[in-house]
Amino acid sequence: MDTQELKKRAHDLDVTVWVGKSGVDAVVDELNDQLANENLVKVKFLRAARAGDSTESKAQSLAEEVNGTLVETRGHTAVIHR
Repeated sequence: MDTQELKKRAHDLDVTVWVGKSGVDAVVDELNDQLANENLVKVKFLRAARAGDSTESKAQSLAEEVNGTLVETRGHTAVIHR
């Protein structure tokens, strides 16, 4: 499936994973579980999670942790596909 199609599918998705002050490591297991059931998940990065880094870099490292692909980031929300 191409990136444009994934972006279209992600548009109507609700955020189901929130990354807070505990960071990316705290949500890896939950994101893995969700990606096992659904191949597309929206992740919101709260202010405490960003701590000086960009949402893009945090999202990319989270996608790598779960062997997924970062489809897009928009604001402080990312879409990850596997």
